[in-house]
Amino acid sequence: MSVTGPDGVLVGAAVLISESLVLTGAHVVNSALGRSQFDTATPPPNAVVSLRMPHVDPDRVLGARAEPEMWCPPRVSRLPGSGPVPVGQAQYFGDLAVLRLSEPAPHGAEPAAFLPEREGHEVVALWASGHELTTLRAMPRAVAESWVALDVIGGAAYEGCSGGPLWDRTREAVVGIVIATHIPSPGGSGAAGSPASLYAIGLPTIEAELPGLPPLTVPTAVKGRQQLLLALEQLLPGGNAVRVCEARLSAKLRRDSAGQAADSYRLLSLATGVRRGVPELVDVIREYMVDSGPAGFPAGSAHWDQLLCAARVVSPRELLTVQQRRDLVGLLVRCDGGGADLAGLLHAVLPYVDELPPVQGLVDATDSLEGYDQPEGRLVPPLLQAVIRIGLTEGAAGSSVTQDLDAWVDRAAVRLGVPTAAVHQYRQDARQSSATRRTEGGGPRIQIELLPLAPGHRFTYQIWVWTGEGRHEVVQVQDSEVTSAQVVEGIRAALRTEVQEHVDQAQVEFFLAPAWLRLEVDTWRLAGDDEESGFFLGISRRVVLRSSGRTRDSYAGWRRRTAALTSSRPVVLDHRSTDPEVAQAQLEAVPNAGIVIMCCEQKHQSRILLQCLQAGVHTVLWNRQDHDSHAAKQLLDLVHGISHVDIPETVRLERARALADPDCLTHHGRRLSLLYDGPDHRPPPFAPDPWALTQP
Repeated sequence: MSVTGPDGVLVGAAVLISESLVLTGAHVVNSALGRSQFDTATPPPNAVVSLRMPHVDPDRVLGARAEPEMWCPPRVSRLPGSGPVPVGQAQYFGDLAVLRLSEPAPHGAEPAAFLPEREGHEVVALWASGHELTTLRAMPRAVAESWVALDVIGGAAYEGCSGGPLWDRTREAVVGIVIATHIPSPGGSGAAGSPASLYAIGLPTIEAELPGLPPLTVPTAVKGRQQLLLALEQLLPGGNAVRVCEARLSAKLRRDSAGQAADSYRLLSLATGVRRGVPELVDVIREYMVDSGPAGFPAGSAHWDQLLCAARVVSPRELLTVQQRRDLVGLLVRCDGGGADLAGLLHAVLPYVDELPPVQGLVDATDSLEGYDQPEGRLVPPLLQAVIRIGLTEGAAGSSVTQDLDAWVDRAAVRLGVPTAAVHQYRQDARQSSATRRTEGGGPRIQIELLPLAPGHRFTYQIWVWTGEGRHEVVQVQDSEVTSAQVVEGIRAALRTEVQEHVDQAQVEFFLAPAWLRLEVDTWRLAGDDEESGFFLGISRRVVLRSSGRTRDSYAGWRRRTAALTSSRPVVLDHRSTDPEVAQAQLEAVPNAGIVIMCCEQKHQSRILLQCLQAGVHTVLWNRQDHDSHAAKQLLDLVHGISHVDIPETVRLERARALADPDCLTHHGRRLSLLYDGPDHRPPPFAPDPWALTQP
C-alpha cells in the first residue's frame, strides 16, 4: 500500500492490519500531510492521508485519518513524552502511526499476517513505490528493543520505502515495517541507491509502542488444531457454553461475534487467527469455569491439562494474553535495562539450554522466554522466573517498580495455573542467591574506551562505570590528547569516587580497536601522590583488554566457543602460525576452542590477534617478550585446571609475583597480557561507533 503527499508524490508505504486500519511510520504521515517529518503533534481530525493499493485496485484513492490514541511520533528516548527529536540527532524510538480508512478496503485486500523476527531468517522489504524493482533482500544483523538493523544483500531502495513491510518468505508473515535506510553518498564506496543498511521496527516493539493496537493477524496454525478442538469440546460440552465464550473472546479480540451461529470451530478460528489469541482463549475458558456451577475452576483436571498442552502445541511461543504482555512491557521500560546482566539472567532461568537465545534488552529477553516450558520438576516457568529476578535486581537498586513487578508475577501465576506457594518459594530462593553473590564478589568495573593516536603514545578516552546492579554510565570524557599517566590518573579518580576503591573485586577493562590490542596498558602506572607511593594498574587491579570491533561471522564463532568453554582445551599459536592463512587454518581446525596461548615475536602478534578475533576467540594470553616453547608451557600451566572466570585474577597475581622478585628478570609475569572477551561480556555483533561503548 502506497502513501502519497498533497501533490500526489509518493512519500511512503503502509501495511493493512485489519479491515479498516493501516500501519505505517509517523514520519510518513507527517510527510503526506506536508508537515515536518519530526512533528510530534497529533494530526488534526480533518487531516486526510491519501492511500493506494496498486496490486489490488490501482486507480482507487483511499482516504484515511490518524487514530489519536495510536499516534507515536519519533523520539530519542525509550520512554514516551521525551520530546521531539533535536536537529541533527537520529530517532531510535517511536515513529509509528495507525490510520483508519474512511471507506472499506478494496475487494481482495486482506490484512497482513504478522510474526516476530527471528535470527537467521532472510527477509524481503516490500513497497508499492511505482518503480520496477519494489523488493530488497536483507538479513537481520541485530534485533533490538527499538530498531532492527539489517544488512542489504540484494536490491536497491528508492523514495517511498518507509512504512513498507518486511516479509519473511519462509514463515509467510510480516515481521516488521521499514523505517529508514542508510544509502552511501555518491562519493562513498557503495553505489547510489544501494543501501548498505536497512532499519525496521519489529513486531514486539510495535505492540509495545502502540498499547491500543488490536491483536494482529497471524498465519493460520496447523499443528495441534485438532487437539485443541477436542479439548474445547470436552470442557465446553453445551452450545450455550461455546456461545458465551465466543462472545467474550470476540470482545477481547475486537472482532464481531457470530452470536447464535457460534460453535467450537468459530471459537478456535478466532483464537488461532490473531496474535496472542490462544492465551486469550485459555483465559476466557478459565473465567467461564470460575463463573459457572458450584464446582468452579477445574484446575488440575485431565481436560484442563489437555487444553493447556494443546494450547502450547498450537501457540508454542505465547503464554501471556495481550493485556498481560502490555502490562509487563510497561513495567520493563521503567527498569534500568541498560545495566541488566542479560546473559546471567538467561543462564539462571535456562540452565539446561545449550545455546541461549540472542536478546537485546529486557523486553526482548522476556519475549524470548515465553517460548520455553519449565523442565520436569520445576513449577515456575522460565518467564516468571526471569521477571522475579528482574524485580529483585530493581529492588536492590532502590527502584519502586519492583513492587509492581511482584504484583504482576502473582497475578500472572494465577492465570497460568502456577501455585502461589511455588512462586513465593522461588522468589525467596532467588533473593537469597542474589544476596550471596553480592557478598562473595562480582564487583564493579571501570571501563575505558581508549582511542590511541599514532604511534600510540598519546590518547583520548572515555571512562565508564558498570556496577552489575543496574548502573552503566560514562563518568569521564577526555577529548584532548593526554599521556598514559594521565589516563591512569583518570582511572584512579574513578575508582575513588565512583565505585569506592576499597571494593577489591573492581576490574579495569580497556576497550580497544584490534589494531591497538598490543598496547601495554597493564604496565601503566601513576607516580607517587600524596596518599600512596604509586598505583600500578597491572597488580593493583585485574586489567584486561577487550575488543571494540567484531563482525557477524566472528560473533557467531564467539557464541560457539563460549558454549564449549568448559570442555575445550587451549590452543597454542607459536612462530609457525605467523602466516595469517596458517593461523586461520589452525583456528578452524579447533572450532570450539575459546582460549589461545600466543607465543611468537612481538612484530607478529598483531596479525595473530586479528585472526583470533575473526575466529571468535574470546581469551588470548601472551607474553610480549618471551616466545619460546618454555614460555608456552608456562602459560599453559598457568590456565590449567582453573575456571575461565578466574583467569583475570590469576594473571594479576602472576604480574604481582614477577614484580615481587626484582632479581628474577625472566619471570613470565613481567610482560604478561590478556585479551578477555569472556562470557560475562557480550561483544557487539559489529563495532560500535567511537564514544558508544556497549555494556556487558
